[in-house]
Amino acid sequence: MEEWVGNLWHRIVTKAAVRRYPDAAVRLVDIDRTLSVFFHALGGEAGIKLVAAPAVRHGGQRHWLQRLAGSGQKVELSWCDDEGLRLPATIDIFPEKTLNYDLYLWLTALSAVCANTQKPWIERNQDATLSLLTRFPGLKPRYHVLVHAYLATRLPPESLHADEATQEHAIRKALMRPGSVSMLPDASTPFQPVLLWPHPSPPDHQTSSKTPIMPNQNLHESHHITQSSNQKFLAERTEMPDGKDGFLMMFRAESIFSWSEFIRVNRPQDTEDADDILRTAEDLDSLTIARDSEAGKASVRFDLDLPPTNEDDEIIISGIALPEWDYRQQVMLEAHCHLQEMRPGVDIPHEIPAALRPIASKLRRQFRSITSLRTRLRAQEDGDDIDMDQWLQMEADRVSGTPSVTHGLYRQQHNRHRDMACLLLADLSLSTDTYVSDNARIIDVIRDSLYLFSETLMSIGDRFALCGFSSLKRGNIRFHRLKDFDEPFTSITRGRIAQIRPGYYTRMGAAIRHATTLINRRDNQQKLLLLLTDGKPNDLDQYEGRYGIEDTRSALHEARRMGVKPFCVTIDKEAHDYLPHLFGKDSYIVIRKPEELPMKLIKLYGQLTNR
Repeated sequence: MEEWVGNLWHRIVTKAAVRRYPDAAVRLVDIDRTLSVFFHALGGEAGIKLVAAPAVRHGGQRHWLQRLAGSGQKVELSWCDDEGLRLPATIDIFPEKTLNYDLYLWLTALSAVCANTQKPWIERNQDATLSLLTRFPGLKPRYHVLVHAYLATRLPPESLHADEATQEHAIRKALMRPGSVSMLPDASTPFQPVLLWPHPSPPDHQTSSKTPIMPNQNLHESHHITQSSNQKFLAERTEMPDGKDGFLMMFRAESIFSWSEFIRVNRPQDTEDADDILRTAEDLDSLTIARDSEAGKASVRFDLDLPPTNEDDEIIISGIALPEWDYRQQVMLEAHCHLQEMRPGVDIPHEIPAALRPIASKLRRQFRSITSLRTRLRAQEDGDDIDMDQWLQMEADRVSGTPSVTHGLYRQQHNRHRDMACLLLADLSLSTDTYVSDNARIIDVIRDSLYLFSETLMSIGDRFALCGFSSLKRGNIRFHRLKDFDEPFTSITRGRIAQIRPGYYTRMGAAIRHATTLINRRDNQQKLLLLLTDGKPNDLDQYEGRYGIEDTRSALHEARRMGVKPFCVTIDKEAHDYLPHLFGKDSYIVIRKPEELPMKLIKLYGQLTNR
């Protein structure tokens, strides 16, 4: 009975202490694309994407009901770093949904114009607010409504101690009249978080040192641990405890107010307690992660997914040095990566699978019609029909008395042969081992695409090459040469396609640079680089997130400067978040159903090359 009453009291107090309006909530996941367009339209840095910010402990004053219930200790603040613009996963602090939506717009706009200066936090945000309202005066009415509604949610200065009240008065004045406050007065405790401004001292995701979250409040962060697309956790790395060192303490158990526990977790396998682990993580300020030096089950499984040395593909050329773009330093790192060209060690003849033969035959018949392009030549001395534009011009000149030309009055059909070279570059990373149906994996769909693509292009006579790539850090980029431009498509080529298998990671920039070099050696009039992938660039040595995306984008710009047209075909459902920045809005396509990839790839090729 006592426990039941305690739980009931806890629920009642917790509910009364909640200062949120879930019915008017606006979620980031629902409007992230709108905010992304808004951010870049206002001049936000290219390559920045929107991600959910982790909740952090603020240490500021709370309402007495929140103190009683033990709630309201954490808050989701916004900030912008190298990886993305971090916004609250949900905003529900206002009873009106429009105000919650406007707060998202305001935080996004402020982050787009806020300069990373060394000025104090309060002065920096006032400058950004003034700059934003000056450049876009249409935001003024929304801003003033938002400020007055937000100030009503904060604890009034009258309820605070003298030094805290002085600090609160300064914040309120800075919000209502930006530019009127030059400095933030000191106080004995941290101030209430200001949800209309970005994080005062955002955690640095690249370091594991202590980083202040608010004045007089410290927090660790080096990596973001994701529970889902809408929730993040702060974490830091430390050394793996060996259990040998320590000391004995004697105490009364009821005096403990906090505790920590070391849990050895094999992330790819130990999923049975994932829900319990995530619930525990929600109560912690930060997670501390150690890299175990022992070979765990995940390492064993990882190695088994990769081919042994004696069964690996044969290296044709090794040590090909390639540059890589480091966007942080804004410098091209020359000879930073090393690529090796590979082919299957044994050529095993193979025929096209029986299930694909009827489809291949149908595609060959359809595409034979574009072997040559029929064009009409105007203003010819002789031809198949009259050039009406020339005739009308002649008659108009005759009526007006202007001397006219009486020749070149016909149109003539002319057959112009295609001059095309296409290199199809397939992503063969370990992620392609994922099943997309009960019977097929992504790698199987890619294999079928290579079969049908080759059968179709062989029938129309276009020059094409087939390659695949994967990587294991910058020193081991594997580039598989399945078919060269001048090599006939035979049963041996089909055998190489049959032997492709997933493994390693996706260092996309280096693979694109090498593929561009290969296709640029051709003297064809049109040069097309088709990239077939299932995800974004990534690798083990920090080649992930914005670093990998910016390097890939740089490689694509280099390809265009050389006269190569890149185009991406992907089955990644999140591709719209990053592919427009990489390829441009008209240079990629997302296939919603992976099993449709083979047929859509062929039709896409016809559209790209028949323009």
